[in-house]
Amino acid sequence: MNRRPGFPARLDLTRGTAQPVRKPLSSAATGTASRAATVQPPVAVPAAIRAGAPGSLAALPASVGMDSSRVRDRMVQRLAAQGVTDALVLQALAAVERHRFVDTALVNQAYEDTSLPIGLGQTISKPGVVARMLSLLRQGSPGKLGRVLDIGTGCGYQAAVLSHLATEVYSIERLRGLHEKARNNLRAFRLANVHLLFGDGMEGFAKGAPYAGIIAAAGGEAVPQAWLDQLAVGGRLVAPLVTASGQQALVVVDKSAQGLRQTVLEAVHFVPLKSGIA
Repeated sequence: MNRRPGFPARLDLTRGTAQPVRKPLSSAATGTASRAATVQPPVAVPAAIRAGAPGSLAALPASVGMDSSRVRDRMVQRLAAQGVTDALVLQALAAVERHRFVDTALVNQAYEDTSLPIGLGQTISKPGVVARMLSLLRQGSPGKLGRVLDIGTGCGYQAAVLSHLATEVYSIERLRGLHEKARNNLRAFRLANVHLLFGDGMEGFAKGAPYAGIIAAAGGEAVPQAWLDQLAVGGRLVAPLVTASGQQALVVVDKSAQGLRQTVLEAVHFVPLKSGIA
């Protein structure tokens, strides 16, 4: 097993040496120069939080003007009624206070099944979409996933939920303003298994590869080759993709020793996948 990268690390945009696969998917041509990404070091988890589940909120301040636990439970019940059956995904969504990741003016909408603006033209995804994508990512896995790459940190909500579902999470964001917002949002959670990176998500993070799972919150016309290279054999990728009709759809890519298998699912709407940093 390769030794894990030290911290801080820099984003290595040289594509990894993953085993060649049969009939790879087309890659997105970016033509962008190499970019550096910085990793925020993990923070030690206080004993009060460590005593509960990873990322437990028991030691955090009271919620803002609402009984957050009861509201989250109702949100999870609605998702279960809509067909979400993965118990670990439902538990993770019940554990993370979504209202801490949205602007104060939108707190009352935090637990509705709707996307909300988080600034810089970006949004926090609907809880139903987050649940669907995480369920797909975990499909067939009896317990926690291993190392996961989260493309498009945004406000940090999905990374927080992933912290309950994976042993380690690398989350990368190309917009500095959102990277800083996610750092601020996640600081109180003290998630030692979440590492935030600022860099070009289309290039992934080669130093953390291979990944048991890769999940993206932005859709392009093709799955970047870097993601496919960094996905472990036996791993799964879930991302929105622009189809031949010009609309986005959820796509699942499974990587095996024989090659790649792509499955196109339901229509979705995400922000466009872009290269570079800003």
